[in-house]
This record gives sequence, C-alpha cells and structure tokens, in this order.
Amino acid sequence: MCMAKTHTTSNHRTSEAQPLLGQRGKIIQEFGTVVYLPSALEADVRLESTRNLNQVLADTIMLREMYKKHHWQVSGHTFYQLHLLLDKHYEEQDKLVDEIAERIQALGGVALAMPQDVSEHTRVERPPIHREEVPVQLSRLLEAHELILKEAHEYAKAADEAGDDGTNDLLVSNVIRTNELQVWFIAEHLAAVPAVHADKANA
Repeated sequence: MCMAKTHTTSNHRTSEAQPLLGQRGKIIQEFGTVVYLPSALEADVRLESTRNLNQVLADTIMLREMYKKHHWQVSGHTFYQLHLLLDKHYEEQDKLVDEIAERIQALGGVALAMPQDVSEHTRVERPPIHREEVPVQLSRLLEAHELILKEAHEYAKAADEAGDDGTNDLLVSNVIRTNELQVWFIAEHLAAVPAVHADKANA
C-alpha cells in the first residue's frame, strides 16, 4: 500500500499571525559541494575532507542505529549488562554523529542526514529485520567498528597531509579513540572463558 506523502497546504491566510504552511523552494546547496568559508583551507582540501567525513558519517549513523536495535533485541543471561552497555555505546555514537556532521558543515559541505541517503552511502552490512543471537549481534557491531576505524585512520592521514588539522583531530581524538574503546568492551563479551568453573591446568 502506498502511503500519502506529508505535505500541508493552506490557502486561507486570515491574519499576519497565520503560519505560512506547505512551503517548498529551491535547493540552496547541492550535496557533494562546498561553499566558501574563510577557514584558511583551500576548496579542494575542504571538498576532499567533506567527502571522507560523509563516508564516516554514514557508517557511524548505521553503527549507532545497530546499537539501538541490539539494545532492544538482546536476550539471554547477559541481557541486563548488555542492554545497558549497548545503550551507553549508542549515546556515544550519537555524539560522534553530531560532531562529524557539524565538521562537514563547518568545512562548507553538506552532511548526510536522512535514512535513505545513509542507506545508499554506508559500507556497513545491513542486519536483518529479525532478531539474532547475541554472538551475531556483537560480531556485527565489531565488524562495523573495524570498518570505521580503517576509514578513520586512512582519512586522518589524508587530512594531516592536506593540512586539515581540524578534521585530523576529530578523527583521531574522537572517532578513533571512541571506537577503539567500544571495540574492547564488546569484544570481551565474546571471549570463551569459564563463567563458574575454572579449567584445570594441564598436568
């Protein structure tokens, strides 16, 4: 069934206080472009950084949403711990999303925002709509983290070589460090160590 698109119209303006509803207009900046800002960085440098950051942004948004999905759907004897941990990581990824998007805008670019655009640009494997086992949920998170970390290292080096210190700092100080710490916390839940009885040492 095709759902109606939201578009409110109003043909009756009865006073100055009447909101002007249903407005649409021209696009003021195309995605994939940069406008001039007096930021002491050349346009080609800013354009390359915004392209790289939009890739990290798309993948970070995907990881953030996967954290919330697994926060809701986690099960088993580690439910309570993981339910809280996954939500904590979601909040930290949400902060990264905002920081990355604002950096893109500060460079004169256009940040990805809508789900359909994220879906088209992300490199993170899309999980099924169904509920999965905890080890699979955690494995998916770790794979997404690794992808983002590889991108962040590559793009941080490129930003450094181009003289874009702000982007380099964001990727190293925020993206890399946050993701590295979260990898540690998630990966330790997949260590197959005894929970009650210790393994006897080999004679």
